[in-house]
Amino acid sequence: MAILKMKRLRLMLVRSQKEELLKELARLGCVQVSEISQEVQEQESEGLVRREGSELSKLKSQQASLERAVELLKRYAPEKTPLLSAKPEVEGGVLLAEEGLDEALELAAAVNEREDRIRRNLAEESRERSLIESLTPWESLDLPLETEGTERCSLLLGSLSSRIPLQQVSEALSEKAEEAELFPVSQDKSQQYVLLLSAKEQLAAAQECLRDFGFGAVSLNGCTGTAKENIAAAKERIKTLVKEKMSLTQEIAAQAPHREELKLAYDRLATRIGMAEAEERLYGTGSAVVLAGWVPAEREEELKALLERFECAWELSEPSEEEYPEVPVKLKNNKFSNALNMVTNMYSLPAYGTVDANPIMAPFFILFYGLMMADMGYGIIMIAAALVAMKKLRPRKGTLAFCQLLLYGGISTFIMGALTGGFFGNAPEVIAKMIDPNTTFKGLPYLFNPVDQSELVLYGAMVLGVIHLNVGMIVSFLEKKRAGNLMDGVFEEGPLWVILLGGVLVGLQMLVWKDLQILKTIGIVILAVGAVMLLYGAGRHSKGFGKVTAAFGIIYNTLTGWFGDILSYSRIMALMLAGSVVAQVFNTIAAMPAESAGLNVFTGIVFLIIFLIGHALNFGLNLLGCFVHDLRLQCLEFFGKFYQDGGKDFQPLELRSKYAVAKEE
Repeated sequence: MAILKMKRLRLMLVRSQKEELLKELARLGCVQVSEISQEVQEQESEGLVRREGSELSKLKSQQASLERAVELLKRYAPEKTPLLSAKPEVEGGVLLAEEGLDEALELAAAVNEREDRIRRNLAEESRERSLIESLTPWESLDLPLETEGTERCSLLLGSLSSRIPLQQVSEALSEKAEEAELFPVSQDKSQQYVLLLSAKEQLAAAQECLRDFGFGAVSLNGCTGTAKENIAAAKERIKTLVKEKMSLTQEIAAQAPHREELKLAYDRLATRIGMAEAEERLYGTGSAVVLAGWVPAEREEELKALLERFECAWELSEPSEEEYPEVPVKLKNNKFSNALNMVTNMYSLPAYGTVDANPIMAPFFILFYGLMMADMGYGIIMIAAALVAMKKLRPRKGTLAFCQLLLYGGISTFIMGALTGGFFGNAPEVIAKMIDPNTTFKGLPYLFNPVDQSELVLYGAMVLGVIHLNVGMIVSFLEKKRAGNLMDGVFEEGPLWVILLGGVLVGLQMLVWKDLQILKTIGIVILAVGAVMLLYGAGRHSKGFGKVTAAFGIIYNTLTGWFGDILSYSRIMALMLAGSVVAQVFNTIAAMPAESAGLNVFTGIVFLIIFLIGHALNFGLNLLGCFVHDLRLQCLEFFGKFYQDGGKDFQPLELRSKYAVAKEE
């Protein structure tokens, strides 16, 4: 309906009641706590006041611990919930209470500690498996791995490529180092594992020789005993780790009955975090605190009733125009226009003191969406999905706006589908021909057909575009008048309306009343008046040569701008036509087996499969595509005529929750 009027709140409170006031403000949910004025902040440097502190970082850490614990319970003890279920409702006082919070934090810490132990076990298990993998080639070697040789001999483990014959390597080694020999241990597809035994004085020569064959020494530091003994010990440790991991997993899953306690504690901390964030914007002295913020004017009496229960002094005042950029914006809409809140939020909130576009945009957005989809079958699906979601989920705020938009878009889609005769494309006609190839049934009745009458649809889309753009211009004119800039509206929007009127009269004479030449003459005169107004309006704030450049600029921008804007509305026809044609193509493909082999169980099943897959794809693409193109028409063409963006979202101190919903009081 409108942008709610805001009032600035200034409040001073005795320190002992600070926490209680913040709780009550959160329960009331209509005050946004903002930064204190610059004058008060300057007093901080003089030591007169200080910024209030809070345990915000600690609270966020505790909340993260609770969230992790909830996610771990979801993983180790999955909760069976209905496909569509609403969040549980709790009293506001429950979210503000602190009973059981410490116990929930201890429980979360215990769950998280067990998960950390599981992670450590997994890392250790991974290390043991890597050890087994590295020792497996040496399992047949009956020699302690810590053995490095004797007083005269050196022992070295290593590997060679399997493609190199070991005999060839041994012969080359005997030539370079007579007192050195290779002993094969094992072999796999890529490597052969060997033991080098060499006199100590010939070890360097032996290594230099083997290096030419790609010999790589293997280090097994830290292993004592044979490889077989180490592998057996590693396997035993893995068994112990797996057993411990299963025990820890069961201990975590055993905490599933406390899942709701953890969720409630998380939501309680969410509200406390909001209070802590607000607290950090306060300033105070040893005995008092100062709060500044914004409150919707319509909630003023509720706030006054609350503040009268505290030992405080407060002031509510209207913001000046200089303060408008700082004033947060809250939109108030009815059930119909509320659906467009999500569209406005995706673009940008309107600046405070301007106009809320939602009530004006809503009928156009929903109408255009229905025209683009234009299918009764798709409309029924959208309506059913929205109604089921609204009943099962009981959505609020943004989710509610989405469901409402889906519902209204579905209704519009169904109505436009009835006008064009579309029900999953031309499904009734195709199915009738499958049942009886000789049928004379030509499909559902329609007012116009986008496939056969695409030109009519194109002209209609452009007419709707002209209406849409002119509504935006009317809003712009009224806003300028309200701001005391009437003449700006007269010479900016006025000339275009005069030109449009003249063009309509000329068009009527040429297309309808061809004998009324006077109508054409009047139209040309009106066009000339509009052109003069346009040129005068463009240069009335310019001087000298600037008037000439302004005249050329306004002519170019008006011609190209309006032509481009109106042409953009052809996308309504394009999407309507595309959706209808694609639906008909899938229907034709699905019916082909029945047309060639007759209708039977097999061809019926094939038809159903292709029909469902094809229309699911077409519906999904159109659902998103129509929304995007409709959004473009509103945000670029329509908003460009009057919309002033840049508003800051109103974010009151309120009860926050993720897993539950606070009951509305």
